Amino acid sequence: MLRVLRSLFFWSHLAAGVVAGLIILVMAVTGALMTYERQILEWADGYSVTATQKPADISLEKLLGRIGEHAKEGPAPSGVMILSEANSSVAVSLGREKQIYVHPESGDLLGEGNPGLRGFFKFVLSVHRWLAAQGDYKDIGGNITKAANVAFLLLMLTGIYLWWPKNWTWRAIHMRTTMNFKIHGKARHWNWHHALGFWGILPLSIIALTGLIMSYTWANNLLFTLTGTEAPPPRQASPGGGKGGSPPKQQHPTPEQWKGLDAAWKLAAAKLPEWESIQVKLPEKPGAPAAFTIATSHRGRPDLKSTLTVDLKTGTESAWETFSDFNTGKQLRFWARWVHTGEAGGWIGQTFAGLASLAAALLVWTGFALTWKRFFKRRA
Repeated sequence: MLRVLRSLFFWSHLAAGVVAGLIILVMAVTGALMTYERQILEWADGYSVTATQKPADISLEKLLGRIGEHAKEGPAPSGVMILSEANSSVAVSLGREKQIYVHPESGDLLGEGNPGLRGFFKFVLSVHRWLAAQGDYKDIGGNITKAANVAFLLLMLTGIYLWWPKNWTWRAIHMRTTMNFKIHGKARHWNWHHALGFWGILPLSIIALTGLIMSYTWANNLLFTLTGTEAPPPRQASPGGGKGGSPPKQQHPTPEQWKGLDAAWKLAAAKLPEWESIQVKLPEKPGAPAAFTIATSHRGRPDLKSTLTVDLKTGTESAWETFSDFNTGKQLRFWARWVHTGEAGGWIGQTFAGLASLAAALLVWTGFALTWKRFFKRRA
């Protein structure tokens, strides 16, 4: 029975690796390329400025008025990112695609940062998630990568059983846990495959499981069920969106639309004096509220973010939401994205995630090499 079970696990492992291996390789390489994306873009996009005012004292209304002079055509401003450092520029999002940087006091245009590098990372992400598919084919590409992630989980589950030595001797453990760089051929591929699988099983399982939660509605809902909390309703498609569609064109705002932002900004900046970054979601029409996402760390941790919603007509707080206000299911769901990239652990966590991605790529390569030798070399 054990022999039959091992044979079943082996052929399941081999079949899943052959079918999904190439897609897993693509996802592993693209994941490794995005390891330090945030730090690289912060370095490449950043502009150092000389300012006399504190970031909390700037005038958003004046700033957005000047931006309107720079961008009279094209997408309207949709968001503003302000950092607490006195020498930092202000990043302004124009629609969903474009971003410009301006001086925090004068509103003078500094530039677009490094759009080429941002475009590169955007392309890498599209390959990672949808195999770079566009339009009607985007869902097809996404379904393929999601299925490959499920296959990767199957590979790890069956791999644990196949890695398990028959006899727990020091030599057997050493061969399965230590990479030997002196051997060659099939012996090296076998050794590397087992050693990388041993050290990579935990981080790769975490990456795959968080990817599963972000990919499938049933997995997302299962997370809430296991925590005894209610899952939020699915997001509604935006008007004009969907396959082949585009969001409705937003008219350029008038100064009336920004009225009240300065008072709201002062309220947000004073809410958490230790803030490091504040992201402003601008109102789409006059009289609409503005949302301020206040982070006491701009490293991405969801538990250090809070959202303040301000009624611009009255200048009063209409909602204040912190991480602790969410139920356990929603808190874990927020963590999933940052654990998936390793950013939850700062640059150390990112490094582990990047090394795990490289290990996954080598696992695919050694797996393919072993399969080739099994079927083609033996036949020759």
